[in-house]
Amino acid sequence: MIAPPDTQIPGVYHRRIGDIVVTALSDGYFVTEREMTRNLPEAERNQALAAAFRDTLAFSVNAFLIYSKGRLALLETGSGKYLGPTLGHLPANLEAAGVAPDDIDTVLLTHMHPDHSAGLTDMETGRRHFGNAELVVHENEPRHWFDDEPMSRASDLYKQLHFQMTREQVQPYLDRMRTFVDGEVFPGVRAIPSAGHTPGHTSYLIESGKDRLLIWGDTIHIPEVQFARPEITMVPDTDPDAAAATRRRILEMAAQEQFLVTGMHMHFPGFGHVSKEGDAYRFHPEAWRLPF
Repeated sequence: MIAPPDTQIPGVYHRRIGDIVVTALSDGYFVTEREMTRNLPEAERNQALAAAFRDTLAFSVNAFLIYSKGRLALLETGSGKYLGPTLGHLPANLEAAGVAPDDIDTVLLTHMHPDHSAGLTDMETGRRHFGNAELVVHENEPRHWFDDEPMSRASDLYKQLHFQMTREQVQPYLDRMRTFVDGEVFPGVRAIPSAGHTPGHTSYLIESGKDRLLIWGDTIHIPEVQFARPEITMVPDTDPDAAAATRRRILEMAAQEQFLVTGMHMHFPGFGHVSKEGDAYRFHPEAWRLPF
């Protein structure tokens, strides 16, 4: 009698953008009992999830490798060991993709929340996970998370999980951290500031030949809700009004320019296109591509 499988296939998916290869990597997912939306009644959220045949609000957490001009960047580092056993799977999926941490030249971050940056450093030893990499991030991110004044106004949970965690994770990289305002930050990768979710939240446009991919960070957290209702904001947004305005701007740009898009909380691997329908938007997942 044959035993059924008890593990999932690796969370690795390749997508060619001209001469650049982007590999989506899964860090896992998280489900939280805490309320995560600011202006969405629970009944409406549950109705939207049920309409999409989902019985729970689970957030995918994705990262991306970018192979360009003989160099390798990792966009986001996953959650490390900070957020529970359903997360922290990026190292295993990096290995499945044939990449060692020391192969990575550059770590790009969209922002410094723990599900994006808590995989920078070993929380037990304080050693960098990516020994040869520079850390590249918008200048407003370390400026905010290393500032004691906004930290003093945060809840105890956010003081520990956001401010203190960020400082611990980033500290070993301070001598190799490069900040930017906008422009090209890696070969073929252009930063598009998208503040609101955090002060330095950034989307990245990857361009090669005629191909373009917009990796929009946390522009969308709940696909079943926020495409149809871009005004819905999240509890971790540092500036909810700016986050909502940025979401509309990014979705409008993606729809008008017909960008291929993906993001850190899109259902893995998350590639697809956006169309506009009245005042709302719709996501069209891209079909599996083979060969990529």
